[in-house]
Amino acid sequence: MSDASFLTLDKLSLAYGKTTAVKDLDLQIRRGELLALLGPSGCGKTTTMRSIAGLMPVQSGRITLDGRDITRVSANRREVGLVFQSYALFPHLSVFENVAFGLKLKGMTGEVLNTKVSAALKSVGLSQFASRKTPELSGGQQQRVALARSMVMEPKVLMLDEPLSNLDARLRLEMRTELQRVQKESGVTMIFVTHDQVEALALADRIVVMRDGAIEQIGTPEDIYNRPASSFVADFVGFENIFAVRNGKIVTESGETSLSGAAPDTAGLAWRPRAIPLGSGPFTGIVRGVSFAGSTREYVLETPVGIVKAETEASLPAHELGASVAFDLPVESAAPLDRFG
Repeated sequence: MSDASFLTLDKLSLAYGKTTAVKDLDLQIRRGELLALLGPSGCGKTTTMRSIAGLMPVQSGRITLDGRDITRVSANRREVGLVFQSYALFPHLSVFENVAFGLKLKGMTGEVLNTKVSAALKSVGLSQFASRKTPELSGGQQQRVALARSMVMEPKVLMLDEPLSNLDARLRLEMRTELQRVQKESGVTMIFVTHDQVEALALADRIVVMRDGAIEQIGTPEDIYNRPASSFVADFVGFENIFAVRNGKIVTESGETSLSGAAPDTAGLAWRPRAIPLGSGPFTGIVRGVSFAGSTREYVLETPVGIVKAETEASLPAHELGASVAFDLPVESAAPLDRFG
């Protein structure tokens, strides 16, 4: 078996009663990979994760881990670890006792237990907190306890459900680095579920964007960010100017509009706000919103093709509300979309 198919989901279908949540999903996850399941609420990402962990029955299809069919294997025999969004720590136990809990259930005691737990705490930088109760820890420290508790069981796959959602902005940055370090040093295959595209782009080796129980696009962070396959993915990763294309023209509610350059044969084009030049171009818009954002200034324009969002350097002279401003939609700065809608 190749590393490329270390964890395989083959025609996986999952349902809640008569409601299908995931339909015929095919996915191969590599050994040692850090993979993100990314998408909005209800897209099927958490359901997929729960099925891998054995917490969600499979309607049809197969899950294979390291050459072993685990589709019908109970959760406690899958060699899959799961870190819950809520951490699910025991508040009456110390950090050491929380991490040791699963090993004790397996009958491990004595020096072997102490050595394994101590190593797990060291790996997440919590050795000095071993005797503390978990309510005495910060959110980031509690997250690391939950991570150590799963890692100490030596799972073949470790999954994390919205791992950074309970942390403030500063702790999120710290925990991103911590998760990457632990994953790379341990070599464990790690899958995390998130609705935060910034989090997925910053952490993952590959990203699986999900929509309505299916995979919309798989790729590296650079692929997803720079080359979205559809208008859905483009919108999800920050392309705020997205237009359908027909016969080389952009299509809007007001009709078809020619671009200043030759449009490619594609279903749509998408521009990030910073790719929209202001002050020159064949189009004109009225400034309806302007926001200072530190190093940049963000504009909302009312135009004949609809609302257009642009971004300029804050050092440039500002355009006032109500001003008429020329702009362009340069084809060479657009991301072509294979699918629209």
